[in-house]
Amino acid sequence: MAGAPRPPRSRLHLLALVFGALVPPAFAGNQKEEALADSVRVALSRAITDPRPPQLSFAGEADRQEWERWFGAMSTRLQRRMPDAMVRSEFLQTVWYESRRAGLEPALVLGLIQVESGFRKYAISRVGARGYMQVMPFWTRVIGDGQPSKLFQMQSNLRYGCAILRMYIDLERGNLFLALGRYNGSRGRPEYPNAVLAAWKRWQH
Repeated sequence: MAGAPRPPRSRLHLLALVFGALVPPAFAGNQKEEALADSVRVALSRAITDPRPPQLSFAGEADRQEWERWFGAMSTRLQRRMPDAMVRSEFLQTVWYESRRAGLEPALVLGLIQVESGFRKYAISRVGARGYMQVMPFWTRVIGDGQPSKLFQMQSNLRYGCAILRMYIDLERGNLFLALGRYNGSRGRPEYPNAVLAAWKRWQH
């Protein structure tokens, strides 16, 4: 939260290990490390390192009212999974900000998070993917600052995940089915895309 002191990196790493041991592993797929065109890699890197703070902005009163209705509905739906009101509020604000920043529907991102990690911040898959959106650590080396521990930070994880999904959608020329499969490392197989698309419908408002 804003103004709260952040634990040292060593403590963050220890917390990740502890929480990872306490919760069952996520059943995410394995995002593939593949050669990226320089323009794609640079664009992704810029998207990840954008220093602007995640402050909500609205085009007008109608846009603000849309946000308030969405936030109220999603907060109610998410209460069982995230009982802490402050954590839930920060999470939803960050999902809204990062998804719209990447040109994605917040409901799609929530559906993906549900399937990937079950809304567990410290989820670790069997192949090492981390956090809410189950981002593979190699991404921090390819487009970030080489610090995988950041994938257990809420905003960093959502920013990576949204930017990577947006990239796959663009690479697949708008084909969401193939883009989701690529995000999960199972391109061409129906199980994962179908699960996310079904979850997406449940989070629409």
